[in-house]
Amino acid sequence: MTRLRPMRLADLPAVMALEEELFAPDTWTAAMYRDELAQTDTRHYLVADDDDGAVVGYAGLIAYDDEAHVATIGVTGARQGRGLGALLLDALLAEADRRRSPVVLLEVRADNDVAQGLYRRRGFTEIGRRPKYYQPSGTDAVVMRRERPAGATRDGEKP
Repeated sequence: MTRLRPMRLADLPAVMALEEELFAPDTWTAAMYRDELAQTDTRHYLVADDDDGAVVGYAGLIAYDDEAHVATIGVTGARQGRGLGALLLDALLAEADRRRSPVVLLEVRADNDVAQGLYRRRGFTEIGRRPKYYQPSGTDAVVMRRERPAGATRDGEKP
């Protein structure tokens, strides 16, 4: 059974190992994650643990009053294709909706058709491209946007 929970500093070695597995050479650094985790008012980072407590995925949201950004989602290769990425994304979108973010934005590698398909299924549409966005690889990014669903409210509020 996979469990989602808030990311902690103690998770960074496992998160960094997944960063290397999934995103090299375009990885974030541990310092970047430490900085993100320190900004608790505008950040929401999660990890997914498997039955033995190993971190098998992670995700992060940056949320401001006027918009939110999916900062990162990663799932270990051994667990890809089993819905864990969707579970993580849905948790981030629920947090964005809870914070009443009117729009959620993200960048995804132009060569990652699987992730783009997941985002489309969750209501994202392509709004542009960022040439050579991912560094140092120089891979282009697809910019995607999702409007807050009609009727999405905070706990018990009327729209």
